[in-house]
Amino acid sequence: MRVRKYLRGSGRVLAFVFVASVIWLLFDMAALRMSLSDVSGQQLKERLIREREFYKRQSVEGLHPRRSFTHPVNRADPPGGQKAPRRPSSELDQVYRHKGEQQGQRSEEKEPRFIQVSRSNRSKDVDVKPGNGAAHPNEIAPEQDSAAKKEAVNLNVNTVGADGFQVPQKVAVKTPPAVQKAVDKIDPEANEKVEDSKIGKEAIQPEATKSRPAQTTRGRPNQDVKEVNKKVAEIQVKVTDKNQLNADKEPLKPAVNHLAVGNSSANAVVRKSSVHTVLSLDVTNSPRDPKAVGQFGQAARVSNHENLEVEKRWNEGHFNVYLSDKIPLDRAIPDTRPQKCSQSLVHDDLPSTSVIFCFVDEVWSTLLRSVHSVLNRSPPHLLKEIILVDDFSTKDYLKKKLDDYMSQFPKVRIIRLKERQGLIRARLAGAAEAKGDVLTFLDSHVECNVGWLEPLLERIYLDRKKVPCPVIEVISDRDMSYMLVDNFQRGIFRWPLVFGWSPVPEDYIKKNNMKVTDPIKCPVMAGGLFSIEKKYFYELGSYDSGLDVWGGENMEISFKIWMCGGEIEIIPCSRVGHIFRGQNPYKFPKDRQKTVERNLARVAEVWLDEYKDLFYGHGYTHLLNKKVIDIGNLTEQIELRKRLKCQSFKWYLDNVYPDMNAPLVKADGLVYNRGLRKCLALQQDSLSFETCDLSKQSQHFNYTWMRNIRHRELCIAPHVQSNSLALQPCDNAKSELRWLHKSTVSNLFFHKMLVVLQVFSRMCLEGQLEGPAVRLRSCDAKNLFQKWQFTHYYAQ
Repeated sequence: MRVRKYLRGSGRVLAFVFVASVIWLLFDMAALRMSLSDVSGQQLKERLIREREFYKRQSVEGLHPRRSFTHPVNRADPPGGQKAPRRPSSELDQVYRHKGEQQGQRSEEKEPRFIQVSRSNRSKDVDVKPGNGAAHPNEIAPEQDSAAKKEAVNLNVNTVGADGFQVPQKVAVKTPPAVQKAVDKIDPEANEKVEDSKIGKEAIQPEATKSRPAQTTRGRPNQDVKEVNKKVAEIQVKVTDKNQLNADKEPLKPAVNHLAVGNSSANAVVRKSSVHTVLSLDVTNSPRDPKAVGQFGQAARVSNHENLEVEKRWNEGHFNVYLSDKIPLDRAIPDTRPQKCSQSLVHDDLPSTSVIFCFVDEVWSTLLRSVHSVLNRSPPHLLKEIILVDDFSTKDYLKKKLDDYMSQFPKVRIIRLKERQGLIRARLAGAAEAKGDVLTFLDSHVECNVGWLEPLLERIYLDRKKVPCPVIEVISDRDMSYMLVDNFQRGIFRWPLVFGWSPVPEDYIKKNNMKVTDPIKCPVMAGGLFSIEKKYFYELGSYDSGLDVWGGENMEISFKIWMCGGEIEIIPCSRVGHIFRGQNPYKFPKDRQKTVERNLARVAEVWLDEYKDLFYGHGYTHLLNKKVIDIGNLTEQIELRKRLKCQSFKWYLDNVYPDMNAPLVKADGLVYNRGLRKCLALQQDSLSFETCDLSKQSQHFNYTWMRNIRHRELCIAPHVQSNSLALQPCDNAKSELRWLHKSTVSNLFFHKMLVVLQVFSRMCLEGQLEGPAVRLRSCDAKNLFQKWQFTHYYAQ
């Protein structure tokens, strides 16, 4: 009855209007949905057409479509005690070489994972001992078993995170005639050796064509090894010449951008050479055994009864020498480059390089593995030679046995020093003998990754004053596993000239729109691994020959490069694994600490200008006493800096390392006494107190890194015997002018005492109401007349 009541008269009209509106709305929504479906369908159709054209073009060019790839060998057994199923040896090898499953095949099993170290906390920096080479975190976090993703070594912190990861598929097509002709011109014997397919004591060129595991091509079954060897007659390269680039309307440009400051435009040379994709070479004398210990960069294990032998041999190199000897000398390692690196273009006429290894009593297996990684993964026409500089080793296996082994490689030369010279002079000896256009220095316990060399040479090709460094990845000293390092890491220093790793600031990445393949401006190189044009190396004066043995050379050459017109870059597309050891195994002819301190003092005196006070003030004030240590003659280095017209260290801090905190003094301004409520003032040759006034220069003092209380060129000098004070010309070497500005409350910047340093009984500066303005009295933490405060504090 109520419904009939409301539907009478005007209510009936309103109900009809409401029902009609609902019906109309439903029809409208249906029409809109059909329209959207038509648009989506059209977009999908266009996308399918584009993809079809893309794959068709790839098939014509001989390219395989890119697929994601996870490393084929398990890092560790899964939880629960059951071992993960392993692929057959031949299949593992195919997956490694082709970086993915073949077309038409699908794996039902879950792919194993590879370890990567991620950056999870960017606020902390990892530092190493003064003047040290590449830094390494104290501990590597254990592997995470929860996700099939690789985790990476963070040089900045010792934590582990999980990041998605894909390894780019290796692209392989035949070498164009133009490139092959250039290779033949550099090494005319290469083709003869390739055609003859000889194996034995030949140059590294034929190693690119020696016996390989059975390989699979698209849509074809596996072939016999012998059949493959007959068809593999040249290095596999993909080259795109200039005409092809113009036809595709792609500009000829380097694969990476210039991001570092400096004189790039002045140093760069306009080239018109054709280009090709980076070569991803990885040759071997025989088919690799996928089940070998540590193969594919996986962690190697030893049984419990072998642990004693591991500990016994540990001190031979301060890493797991026993395990290293079990790993193949030419083991495969995963391609850890960013995905686009395999598509990067480099010029055909890159300069040749001499690779220099300096060693002393190096472990046999790691030294040989370092050499093999260079031979197997470097384009033969770019590798001029490998120079091994033996810095007077004492191990018998590094004498005749090493000579005999290396005699099978014509490109390897051994230089033996007649007495221990140290790393710095050993490198200078190797550089003097080098015949390549570029010097590439490597440590003797590394493994170069695929495509490592060409990106370094490309940067020098574009600008001869660039000094490129590879990304230094981690080879575990415990299990010899190869671990990826996080992107956007750079070398820096902390006071007092302590090398460390730090992430590139986030605002810099955003401002420059940086990609993972872009070069990274590096304030300080690690020093162990870098390339530099030989002529430019000597134009810079090479290393300071006055530096002894080891330590500080990376600081010296880094400051020299930046301040004298060059640039240091880390190249993400070049990757080299390095064994980081917790202890330096090398013996020093003299005291190690004194040797490093002496080297750093030479660097500070030549390159730091007025900022050298920060170096000495961070614990090295004893080096100012010439009776304690003699840093040698600096005349030659100072004249070199003038001749090169190098910039100041302030310019370096402002333009290269602007995020470095480097105040010239620890505190400055007025010196307020809490008891008197007045400020210290200089009147003629004496100290007094006045009403505080910032406009009066007579009340302005500095508390320096040398711990002097300084007014212009005068410093406050205590006379302990008479409990009085005097003013003397400042001299950083005089310990009697130093004061300790010590806090007595929780707030470090207020109410500090000024304590005399050169006496055993603590004497403090005290203000007086009557008599002489200031005097020395026994320290009393409750005495307000001994409490002092500067206007500004810049450091503790």
